[in-house]
Amino acid sequence: MPVRVTSSSDSSSGSSSGAAPGASPGGKLDLSADIRGFFRAEVESALSEGGFQVTDQAVDYVSALLTDYLRPDPRTEATLRESLTLLFGAALESTGPERFDRFRCLGDGVLYVSGFFGDNLKRRGVKLDYVGALGARAYDGAAELLNRRAGASGVFRELASKFTTFVELVSNVANSLHARGAQSDESLLRLYERWMRGGSQRLADELLQRGVMPVRGSFGDN
Repeated sequence: MPVRVTSSSDSSSGSSSGAAPGASPGGKLDLSADIRGFFRAEVESALSEGGFQVTDQAVDYVSALLTDYLRPDPRTEATLRESLTLLFGAALESTGPERFDRFRCLGDGVLYVSGFFGDNLKRRGVKLDYVGALGARAYDGAAELLNRRAGASGVFRELASKFTTFVELVSNVANSLHARGAQSDESLLRLYERWMRGGSQRLADELLQRGVMPVRGSFGDN
C-alpha cells in the first residue's frame, strides 16, 4: 500500500513550527538573519544535549536541509504531500543526475517529516519503521551513485546507516523550536500535547520553566 506522509496540525508544509530563525516579535521572518547559522547552532545544541556521534559533514548537511525546508523547491515539497512508496519507485526508474536528485530529495523529505511530525504520524497509524527504512534506502541509493567520487558518498552513507539517529536529532531541533515559539496559552497547550505524544525531556524542562508540571493524563492519554 502506498504510504503518503503529510505534516499535521503542528505546522504547515514546508516550514517548521515555533519561532522561526530571525523572526521579529510580530512573527515575520527577517530574511537578513543568518538562517543557516541559526540552524547550525540548533543542530549543534541538539547534538550536545543528545550525545549523538556524527561527523561535521553530516552536521553541515542537516543544517542546510533544515534551511532549505523553509522554502522547499517543488521536488523537495513533493515528499510532504505525495506517496513515499511511489516516489521511491520513480527514483528507481530514473537515470543519471535525476536518479540521484530523486533519491536525495526523498531521503531529505523523510528525515524532515519524521523529525518534525513523527509523533503525529505515529498517532495516525503510520508505521515509522517502514517510513524510516524508505528514507535510509533513499540515502543509500544516492550514495551508490557517488561511489566513484572519492569521499563524496560519505555523508549519504552516514545518513543511511544512522537514519534513526538523525531523525532523533532533527526531532530535538523541532522540540527546541516549538518550545521557543510557545508564547501564548494556546501554544503552551500545544507544547504540552507534543510532550505527551513524544515524552521529550527538552519539552518537559521547558514546561517546568513556564510553571507547568508535565504529568501524563492531565489532558487525557493519547
